[in-house]
Amino acid sequence: MRRGRTATAIGSAAGGSTAGVRALGAGIVLCISCALAQAPAPAGATSRLAAYQTDPGAKTVRGSSSAGVAGPRLKPGTYLDTISAGERKFYRVELDATANAYVSAVLAPPAGGEVGAADGIRVSLRSPDGAECSDSNDITFGGTTPLPTADYSTRRIGTGRECQEAGEYLYSVEWIGPGGGSGSGGGSGAEDWTVELKYMTEPGLRSGTAEPTAPASWHAHSPDHVTGDPRRVTGGSGFNDAGTIGQGVWQDTLHPGETRFYRVPLDWEQRLFLDAEFGGPTSPKPSAVRDGLRVTAFNTARGFVRDSVTPYRGRPAKVSFNTVRAAFANRTSDQDGTSAMRFSGWYYVRVTLDRQVSQALPVTLRAEIEGEPGKPPAYDGDPLAEGFGVTEEDREAALPGRADDDDARETLLTAVGYTGIGLGSLLLLGLLGWTARARLGRGRRRGRHASPAPTRESRAH
Repeated sequence: MRRGRTATAIGSAAGGSTAGVRALGAGIVLCISCALAQAPAPAGATSRLAAYQTDPGAKTVRGSSSAGVAGPRLKPGTYLDTISAGERKFYRVELDATANAYVSAVLAPPAGGEVGAADGIRVSLRSPDGAECSDSNDITFGGTTPLPTADYSTRRIGTGRECQEAGEYLYSVEWIGPGGGSGSGGGSGAEDWTVELKYMTEPGLRSGTAEPTAPASWHAHSPDHVTGDPRRVTGGSGFNDAGTIGQGVWQDTLHPGETRFYRVPLDWEQRLFLDAEFGGPTSPKPSAVRDGLRVTAFNTARGFVRDSVTPYRGRPAKVSFNTVRAAFANRTSDQDGTSAMRFSGWYYVRVTLDRQVSQALPVTLRAEIEGEPGKPPAYDGDPLAEGFGVTEEDREAALPGRADDDDARETLLTAVGYTGIGLGSLLLLGLLGWTARARLGRGRRRGRHASPAPTRESRAH
């Protein structure tokens, strides 16, 4: 049936059917449109700042405005809510008496929004009897460039600590700061900005197992010796679409006001050294941007690890940092940068180019993962099922060769796009020639078979 319909359409077109020509022409236009979609954007195309990509599987909730009013109950997973200047929202979190719990919040201002350096949110987790389970964390922008920022509040299982019992805990997200500038709601302060909540549980240790001891500290150094041709990588807008990097040299491009995220797998007893080298031509009239270049690290549960900032003065610059080794025992440290390195799993790097920088800059990420994977702790459960840990697939995904595969796929799609454009053009020219020949042939047939005009003699008969 499909072949018959196609033959009929072509036959009608050959016979001069306007509908058939339109149908075939529409198909060619569709082919060309698909090809154009695969082709790269022309040089000099304007780049738009991407909005934060939320988890497509996140559930939308609405936090309560009062601690005394039951808010939505969160189970392990990801949730979406909004917050405005001056608001505080409450959620219920059901905890058992064995697992470590992490409830994070990502504050994602709208692309192009206005923020103040002191604007942000505060997150906290309290037990049923009102005890604070960990220090309340203030999450601020630290500048006037809007960027997704995150941290968590935790309940850690441990002798002599608060919040060890099972029950319904209270998690809150509170706006702090003067309110910033106009947000998505168009008012004088932030209005209905996206907040992405993520609740994760980490299994406790098996009964009778001693907690692992802290690893010996290693000296710090720079990953300058990590060499090789840069591999192309495209950073994501946040945690959910972060670009994957590993040991090696990686290259991306950032535009003024843009933030990009990358993820790197760190196993037990491994640490990350990172240089972010910002290039570009030297400006003839350099003007210093105080917090021009910023690099921030977050752990597997979206907890803040450390931050490094340097001015931009119109010439190439570098931002460097390193972490301690990932170890279970780090969680007992009083140092934030050490305490946050408590998991094996994906760690995230956020790179930001201040909005006051006048031009797009190429950025080269020189990453070194130091150390061999160590022995995991004796978990009473499967950490991988809860989102923690590193798999062989994770390690393979971060290999430079995998980036080459991505480049090859991109090249293939580009080739297919241009081939489609060429094929569509040829088909369109062929159709026009075919239609012209069909009309010409039809005219000749009419001339060949037409009856001669009657003469006076033939009328007489």
